[in-house]
Amino acid sequence: MATSTSAGAPSGAVDQERVQQFLEKVITDGGAAVAGLCTSLGDRLGLYTAMAGAGPLTSARLAARTGLVERYVREWLDAQVAGEYVTYAPGTDTYQLPDEHAAVLADPDRSTYAAGFFTMLQAVYATEDSLMDAFRTGEGVGWEEHGPALFAGTAKFFRPGYTAALVPEWLTSLDGVVEKLERGARVADVGCGYGYSTTLMARAFPRSYFRGFDFHRPSVEAARGIAAERGLADRVSFEVATAQDFPGEGFDLITFFDCLHDIGDPGGALRHAEQALADGGTCMIVEPNGSANAQENANPVGRALTAASVAVCLPSALAQHGPQALGNHAGEEAMRKIADDAGLHHWRLAAESPVNRVYAVGR
Repeated sequence: MATSTSAGAPSGAVDQERVQQFLEKVITDGGAAVAGLCTSLGDRLGLYTAMAGAGPLTSARLAARTGLVERYVREWLDAQVAGEYVTYAPGTDTYQLPDEHAAVLADPDRSTYAAGFFTMLQAVYATEDSLMDAFRTGEGVGWEEHGPALFAGTAKFFRPGYTAALVPEWLTSLDGVVEKLERGARVADVGCGYGYSTTLMARAFPRSYFRGFDFHRPSVEAARGIAAERGLADRVSFEVATAQDFPGEGFDLITFFDCLHDIGDPGGALRHAEQALADGGTCMIVEPNGSANAQENANPVGRALTAASVAVCLPSALAQHGPQALGNHAGEEAMRKIADDAGLHHWRLAAESPVNRVYAVGR
């Protein structure tokens, strides 16, 4: 048995090659963490948008296009080259954002847009001290305790995936739901956040009426503004309410988009949903595509999900002092049992993507 010469430092032989390999991995991760700030800056300052489709640009030209200071822009561009986000031509001293990279970084309306993830980092890192206290006390860090960047970043991150899949794939995978929506149905979107999911459904089904519920008032106010901008306020409403007490009944469809695991009492939320469903109604539960088996999350998506669970999801649930704090990768078996205990006995995996799993649930 190896002895220890100092706290946590084994005195036995170690494989120095493996040490070096792991050191390189940690340095790579550290570089990515710092580079994430640059990605967020590029997104929020419009640098990627200005470079998209523009061809080779000098730093001065890009600064002029964005109204930013050239010295900062040049430094940012060099960091982008180092991260292989942007290419550089030394002969002309120009930088270019490849079209394939622009599809991920420059257009929020594309399904491949992922820059919203980096907006969240500002808020997540700001709560590190609170998380340290939570680890020691077992208390939570409420969703509302984070900065506005988390709410805006979360909405920005999930919106492209919802835009691409919600109407054409997810809703069509639910038996009979699209037909009801086309005729005119009543829908509750629980944990709606900024309401992008709600308004996407409303635009697709003009004969149906949609109500979004969220306990976070600033998000509800943002959702109301978005609905008004899109001319949907006559058929879409947003209210401050929890998943356990949202008003209304006779809903043909009740949706939970990437939020059920954040609730301290998911069973209570589903019991309330069961009571609020119309006869023959359906719950659509959209959850992160993570596994209860830690080893199965050893991939880029799983790594992002489980890290987000440590920083946001689990602390948010614990802050509500409910009977369960699932984290975002509790797995299908655990979620199915909660639904069954709530009176929702019919459970089916209806659709799946690299990021999400969509469940059709009913009585």
